[in-house]
Amino acid sequence: MTDIELIHGDSLQALKGYGDNHFDIAIVDPPYGLHDKFKGGKTGKIQMNSIPQKGWDKEIPSANYFKELMRVSKNQIIWGGNYFLDYLPSTRCFLIWDKIQKFTGSDFEMAWTSFDSASKAFRKSRVEFHNEDVKIHPTQKAVSLYKWILENYTSEGNLILDTHLGSGSIAIACHQMKRKLIAYEIDVEYYEKACKRFKQQTAQQALW
Repeated sequence: MTDIELIHGDSLQALKGYGDNHFDIAIVDPPYGLHDKFKGGKTGKIQMNSIPQKGWDKEIPSANYFKELMRVSKNQIIWGGNYFLDYLPSTRCFLIWDKIQKFTGSDFEMAWTSFDSASKAFRKSRVEFHNEDVKIHPTQKAVSLYKWILENYTSEGNLILDTHLGSGSIAIACHQMKRKLIAYEIDVEYYEKACKRFKQQTAQQALW
């Protein structure tokens, strides 16, 4: 699908080449600076500690990253926004992924948004999510989570930016919801796995 462009490269360098407000919205999930704490036992189909950590989560993005992100996009949804409050203005609209779990790991994850509206929560068990799909990235989000975001905060045909593609869940959601996407991933292994996953999932959709 030509409306979905997945690029292997450094997103910060790429952002400098875009004009102001080029994207309708940026939906991003950058490193949180947690030093590879995404580890654990088995969840659904996945042995969590079998996924390569690679040391990519040692520090949060620079102030320049957030400056460029805000410049090139009209609105923003930033996962892990609670870790970046030194760089983000106050908001009353946080998005919550309620994982419906009380026994291990985080009960929920938060995304900062630029929208002046009430906060909203998406509720889906992490176990249910991992039983549905193969996990290829330590911070992988569910396709259904991104579809919920797209339904509530974008319109068909909108151009979306993702600076940290990771597992490619947002690409699958954009394809299914008829949104345009330009996404970057700097790690070649994650990029190749995300592209493969995207092709497999969209091919299956075409069969139906």
